[in-house]
Amino acid sequence: MSIILGFLASLWRTTGFANLTTGNLIMIGVGLVLLYLALVHKFEPLLLAPIAFGAILANLPLARIMAGPEGELPGGILYYFFRYGVANEIFPPLIFLGIGALTDFGPLLANPKTILLGGAAQVGIYLALLAAQALGFNIREAASIGIIGGADGPTAIYTAIKLAPDLLGAIAVAAYTYMSLVPLIQRPIVLALTTHRERAIKMKQLREVSQTEKIVFPILVTIGVGLLLPPVAPLIGMLMLGNLFRETHLLERLARTAGNELINIVTILLATSVGATMSAEAFLTVRTLKIVALGLVAFAGGTAGGVLMAKLMNWLAGGDAINPVIGAAGVSAVPMASRVAQVIGQEEDPGNFLLMHAMGPNVAGVIGTAVAAGTMLALLH
Repeated sequence: MSIILGFLASLWRTTGFANLTTGNLIMIGVGLVLLYLALVHKFEPLLLAPIAFGAILANLPLARIMAGPEGELPGGILYYFFRYGVANEIFPPLIFLGIGALTDFGPLLANPKTILLGGAAQVGIYLALLAAQALGFNIREAASIGIIGGADGPTAIYTAIKLAPDLLGAIAVAAYTYMSLVPLIQRPIVLALTTHRERAIKMKQLREVSQTEKIVFPILVTIGVGLLLPPVAPLIGMLMLGNLFRETHLLERLARTAGNELINIVTILLATSVGATMSAEAFLTVRTLKIVALGLVAFAGGTAGGVLMAKLMNWLAGGDAINPVIGAAGVSAVPMASRVAQVIGQEEDPGNFLLMHAMGPNVAGVIGTAVAAGTMLALLH
């Protein structure tokens, strides 16, 4: 009997149950909450669900999902996804290629002044940068944290890899989590900064943009931004290449691949491996919690900056040409932020359609965040 009990005791010690810590339980709980938000409340489930599941996997003791190789033991599967796909800057440009293939820059070209809203929304980046420095982060770390405010996961990862690789996991988790929670975060900010009359403003129908304009645009942006800010050329280049695939009818097969199969595969690998960095040991630290809090400051600041810029533009023009709600879409969470603007606008007036108007600052925000990242990389890298 004693032999059997000894065997069972030894077996118990090899299970995850016997090695669970309070931190593991907390982080598994966090993962379950994120899954609930993704699957029940539909907060960007394509991103949040794999992030949440990665967090759960990372906190199963002895599973070695994110463990590096030890002696004859190989590393965990998500360790290799993260090390070679994320840390070696492969996944972020591929995500941008897919985003480009799915993005219509027509609303921006039809109403170019909305680029000012996309630019104003980047104020959150600099607010978070200053706040991070005040909390003791050095300038390179602060710049990497600030990019979270652009609501652009691939750009945040790309910047962190180069400026603050030791913060990569926390920054990636904060960026993608806040991107997923756009409806939850932006709504109260927009409602607080606008009046019923402003939210009900109806904007003029956008002009039709020619195919020639749509083809020339990605080429000019690639050359212009690539020459001005070489460090960010891989991101902007892939974004605009994907968009060229979309707008040139001769390349429809490439556009379909980039915008469907490729981006879906890379999203699974990137989001799950990013979620797997949320181990209790790495995540439940004061430093990481500061980054998460600063990410919220950055995101909220960007949302407010876009809305306030729209109000300023109306005041300077002496009219109501712009519905300030679309300013919130200046962060580069495409197309989530535009959908939020559409929902808020229709709550005030069911006949108010803001989606296409919001897409202008939304896609401008993608470029704006990449330019902000490129500027920081050029100055600090």
